[in-house]
Amino acid sequence: MSAQFNMAAPTDWRAVFTDGVRVVLHSWPVLQIAVDNGFGGVYGQQKADWMVDVVQQYFHDNSDLQQFEVEDYIATLMDQEFDTVVDDGSLPQVCARLMQMFGQWQQGAQQELTHSIQSLMQNKTPRAKVTAPATQSDPESEEETQAMECESTSGNTTNHHPPPQDEDGWTLVQKRK
Repeated sequence: MSAQFNMAAPTDWRAVFTDGVRVVLHSWPVLQIAVDNGFGGVYGQQKADWMVDVVQQYFHDNSDLQQFEVEDYIATLMDQEFDTVVDDGSLPQVCARLMQMFGQWQQGAQQELTHSIQSLMQNKTPRAKVTAPATQSDPESEEETQAMECESTSGNTTNHHPPPQDEDGWTLVQKRK
């Protein structure tokens, strides 16, 4: 019956699943951080919107997906489009939620799917924002840097010996005498 339902599903009903994919992906902190911090380039938000479309299409083109397949697909999209490797453990959760919604869509459980989307929208956490900490000038470190520069440029340059190296070619750093 689910195959017949898929073929006869009205486009507005298909749009409900697309809305579900949008809510899941756009509330995913990993994708939020990637977009907000320019990991996808200047068109990061457009890539995130495009990702919604290709993920929902992936489900419709492959009605018998396993969760690991969805995880692999989304991980590949994140890597290729946002240069991001998802290793925080959230990818299986996101994919499980998408699988659940698609199952509801396939079964024609319109009320359950709509309820799932609405509950996700209500529980939506505020967008995560990562910013680089402000760099503060540390007078002590500046003095140390200047002292090191002075030490390296001062002294007798005629007796300069190359630093010792080990058999792998690494420079050995030794304590001064």
